[in-house]
Amino acid sequence: MTAPKTLDAPYGSPRIFGPEYRTASLGILLVVTLIAFEGMSIGAVMPAVSKDLDALDLYGMSFSAFLISGLLANVVAGLWSDRRGHALPFLLGVGLFVLGMALAGAAGSKELFIVARAVQGLGGGAVIVAIYVMIVRVYVSEARPKVFAALSAAWVLPALVGPGIGGLIAQTLGWRWVFFGIVPLVIPAMLMLLPALRGGEAPAPTPEAAGPRSRPLAMTLAAMATAGGAGALLYGVDRLHTTPVPGGIAAAAGLVALAVGLPRLLPPKALRFGRGLPTTVMMRGVLSSAFFGVNAFIPLLLTEVSGLSVAQAGVALTTGALGWTTGSYLQSRREYDRPRLVRLGAAAVTTGILLTMLALVPGVTGWVTVPAWVVAGFGMGIGVTSVSVTAMRQSPDAEQGANSAALQVVDTLGGALTIGVGGVLINLIGHDDIATGYTTIAALMAAIGLLGVIVAVRMRDVS
Repeated sequence: MTAPKTLDAPYGSPRIFGPEYRTASLGILLVVTLIAFEGMSIGAVMPAVSKDLDALDLYGMSFSAFLISGLLANVVAGLWSDRRGHALPFLLGVGLFVLGMALAGAAGSKELFIVARAVQGLGGGAVIVAIYVMIVRVYVSEARPKVFAALSAAWVLPALVGPGIGGLIAQTLGWRWVFFGIVPLVIPAMLMLLPALRGGEAPAPTPEAAGPRSRPLAMTLAAMATAGGAGALLYGVDRLHTTPVPGGIAAAAGLVALAVGLPRLLPPKALRFGRGLPTTVMMRGVLSSAFFGVNAFIPLLLTEVSGLSVAQAGVALTTGALGWTTGSYLQSRREYDRPRLVRLGAAAVTTGILLTMLALVPGVTGWVTVPAWVVAGFGMGIGVTSVSVTAMRQSPDAEQGANSAALQVVDTLGGALTIGVGGVLINLIGHDDIATGYTTIAALMAAIGLLGVIVAVRMRDVS
């Protein structure tokens, strides 16, 4: 079960759940679903965790620890996949994820719980990158859009039921069983993926691949600088409104670390939106920045301005997930002009963001955000999936891991940093006027989306 030697060899259009790929597809989807379920349910159980472990002061850190450690694991797993194959980083990633779940369930202190979340992040970050590389090396090129669409769908069910099931388990059996319950479900996924893992050898290195991004020590140090810089920046901006001087120092130090580390993790000229692969990778960050920078604050808009309940506000986010799945499915139906599709996706995200601002107009119901976020989610579905397909197509065999890691890095940083900036704006501008704070956030994120519309054409390789 291996891909042809070139990424775009002439094959038919195989079914990803047909006999050749069925077990690999089911195994990949089960692993991703379990990771997604943990990610979606943690928000529902954190109040119980905080109360039980007296960890309210580390509430935000429980999320940040997962994201920052995952960013580091993205890079290391990408390096390993390029040099030794995707099998070992995948197996180690799954092992670390399971260990982190067990540690979280058994945690007797808030410090151990944060450590457990970091271990989960290391595992989850390694697994996602290894899966991207696995898709390229196991599936023929015509099947990959369908696999990436299926990955998007694997996040929808956890998004719909994860918080509710997590809350129910926490209320009946206790929050620890949200973590313990996932551990045994990993075993069938591992068994399904054994054939795909046997074909996990790295391609033979080429002279062109011996660049700065192939040096393990340099890349690891750059990943550490990027992860530490992101953590310091988020910590600093979160405290600007309470302790401006220490917060400003931490934020400045984080920016310096990011400036040093991040360029080394991305394709050359990525931060300048160079033509071809550099822009393709950056478009993942652009889309995530715009979408998640607003997504995090829609519940605040609907509950504080429109007067909806928390449950009602959650409907808008759910419809965004459904729109995402629809867009991802439609892009897999046939081969499209991918840069044009990404441009359309960025336009849809921008339009959806602007439409949510109608909820601020007197007399307009907050339910207007439901169709608005369907539009934005649809844009993410066609855009993010097309970015993934294009990036893997543009990647040399020996750089598939590094570029998969780069996609995850800009995705994580994009969403985390715009959410952090949005939090600062709410505290500084909108603490007593949520409408003004949300308007400022939405306008900034729409500008990022518009940037994506303009630069998406640069995804095309130089002819």
